[in-house]
Amino acid sequence: MTKPINLRQARKQAARAAARAKADENAVRHGRSATERARAKAEAEKARAHLDAHRRSPQKPDP
Repeated sequence: MTKPINLRQARKQAARAAARAKADENAVRHGRSATERARAKAEAEKARAHLDAHRRSPQKPDP
């Protein structure tokens, strides 16, 4: 004799699996990998540092 299953739990598990599959599909379609995010962050930091290095200091008015 087989073990009876709870249909409510089975439906919830099926819904979770479907949601997980859809999320994985969306991540592939729209997401960026961790290396791409890290590279973009490093490039932005480098550009900010470059601009800060070339910033002119404010001039003080003559008294």
